[in-house]
Amino acid sequence: MSDLTGGCYCGAIHFRLQGSTIWCGHCHCTICQRIHGAGVVTWVGCQESAVEITVKNSELHWYSSTPEGKRGSCSACGSQLFFKSPHWPDELHITRTSFAGEIDRQPEGHANYNDHVTWLSLRDNLPA
Repeated sequence: MSDLTGGCYCGAIHFRLQGSTIWCGHCHCTICQRIHGAGVVTWVGCQESAVEITVKNSELHWYSSTPEGKRGSCSACGSQLFFKSPHWPDELHITRTSFAGEIDRQPEGHANYNDHVTWLSLRDNLPA
């Protein structure tokens, strides 16, 4: 597969992944829910060294959402783009909706499903 690209809503932050993704999955944790304002967030795991990030007319703001996790967003439009944690060293997690098109895999499972919202029903057969 060729390089995968994407970015924030306003276009100030752009990324390019050279190579393949590692995984893709839905997160139901309450932190993702509150920060993204959504019942579920789909993440894509990538080797951090394979991702090139370009920032123009904005800043990539890193917020420590927990003592061990931080989230990257665009300071201009507020798009939530990235997640990093020492629990997954050398990985950068990118929100699936930030990619400009198709990627090399579909979601493979659900994380933190015990925290799922009751008002959203996902009818798939993925492991939870």
